[in-house]
Amino acid sequence: MTNNTLFFAVIQKLPTFAVDFLLTKYLYMLNQYETVFIATPVLSESQMKEAVAKFKKIVTDSKGEIVYEEDWGLKKLAYPIQKKSTGFYHLIEFRAEPELIAKLEVEYRRDERILRFLTMKMEKYAVAYAEKKRARKNAEQKQETE
Repeated sequence: MTNNTLFFAVIQKLPTFAVDFLLTKYLYMLNQYETVFIATPVLSESQMKEAVAKFKKIVTDSKGEIVYEEDWGLKKLAYPIQKKSTGFYHLIEFRAEPELIAKLEVEYRRDERILRFLTMKMEKYAVAYAEKKRARKNAEQKQETE
């Protein structure tokens, strides 16, 4: 008996609510990731938006879910990269399966507009911190508008 048949044999004997819980909790559980990339400073605003849309589409096409996105704008680099001293920073936080990361990073490497990138898996404490930080930022923005 293979592992899959054993798994399905056990699932059939469980009550419906337990099966639903197992399926949502363990089988379809997505990891949360955060990726920051630096795009070349010679891009126009529309070209930068096009680059961001390309990487967001890669995530969503692979059944990922964009949680949060933030444009940090043009910033000075700590050291020159490809003879450039500034770059457009962009952060995307998303949930996806681990297989997506390799595909996403290959696309980063192929795209000549990207100077550097970093993708990290967020553990539960980092996810909680990021959510708390976003809630605080939203509350501050709400107070400013009132």
